[in-house]
Amino acid sequence: MSLIADRLNRILPSQTIAITQKARALKAEGRDIISLSAGEPDFDTPDFVKQAAIQAIQNGETKYTDVAGTMPLREAVAARLNADFDLDYRAEEICVSTGGKQVIYNVMVATLNAGDEVIIPAPAWVSYPDIVSLADGAPVVIQTTAENGFRLTADQLRAAITPKTKWLMLNSPCNPTGAAYDEHHLKALTEVLLEHPHVWILTDDMYAKLMYEGAVAKTFVQVEPRLRDRTVTMNGVSKAYAMTGWRIGFSAAPVELTRQLIKLQGQSTSNPCSIAQAAAKEAVSGPQDFIGEMVSVYEQRRNLVVSMLNEAPGLNCAKPEGAFYVFPSIEGTLGKTSKGGHLIDSDEAFVTALLDETGVAAVHGSAFLTPGYFRISYATSTELLKEACTRIQQFCQGLS
Repeated sequence: MSLIADRLNRILPSQTIAITQKARALKAEGRDIISLSAGEPDFDTPDFVKQAAIQAIQNGETKYTDVAGTMPLREAVAARLNADFDLDYRAEEICVSTGGKQVIYNVMVATLNAGDEVIIPAPAWVSYPDIVSLADGAPVVIQTTAENGFRLTADQLRAAITPKTKWLMLNSPCNPTGAAYDEHHLKALTEVLLEHPHVWILTDDMYAKLMYEGAVAKTFVQVEPRLRDRTVTMNGVSKAYAMTGWRIGFSAAPVELTRQLIKLQGQSTSNPCSIAQAAAKEAVSGPQDFIGEMVSVYEQRRNLVVSMLNEAPGLNCAKPEGAFYVFPSIEGTLGKTSKGGHLIDSDEAFVTALLDETGVAAVHGSAFLTPGYFRISYATSTELLKEACTRIQQFCQGLS
């Protein structure tokens, strides 16, 4: 009898976390490493949010809270979602969890039976298919194309739906591509979903506030209110509020489903950290102007990185519409050999050689279910980005 459950054999460790840890280890050894692998803002948590946490500690808010989070936080989350997306969520439809990843895990474990299918457009965040597999579901990966802006089309969605389909999981703006679905794109998908009332939607809006050139993110229920009763809207404070380590995510869903998510969470982690909840309440209900300032810096960095990568021989980098990642193609480098003797026969070989020879850490596209690309995060200083892109250019120039 094996000690380890069979379900763990269905998944791999997070490859983004693995590469980030490798970069940290190399840096600790004294290597000159620039890590562009982590999806984490380099901005600090705003001071007014920190002060709310300090005040909560001083006020003795150090006890258990309701499993789904404090009522003031749930009310504040509902108000923020309603203000941002013109929705009408109520506090009892909100469940606060330990980060957005737990939201997705809760939803999948609470709803999937063995063999239930979940449609996942690729490129996709590395954890989506593994979470589905852990919950006994079947990930159905649909490959989008650069020609369509890495967006799922209505025809692709219609062709993928079967009687076993339970969920469509959609991330906009997307990690890793930065592709965003505007109202036109979402409307086309909602028309298909209205034809299939057995399919639920999990919309991952974690990067929704990080949009460029004045664009404003849209979400499913906003575009088609008739889907409200079978949609889970997921968001959190990690990216837009530079609060990754605080570990606060939240779901908005019909009351009946929310009750089941709370029941599940009550038998796993129970409530999120009470101090982090106090900070999150201040973040979502306090001043929002700093987000625009942060987005302005990200946009400048995006433009710099896209420009410099497109000057690297063999790379082709599209301009993302949101989030803080670029996802360049390495097609023009395949089959070549680096100065250090690495044969570039895959995207994984490319990023391995890049790290070994230049000290720049990136994540291969296969980790995001799309070979032939790599992802770098531009959520780091402009100076480091310039140096990293210069090293990437030199690496590509050295291929033969």
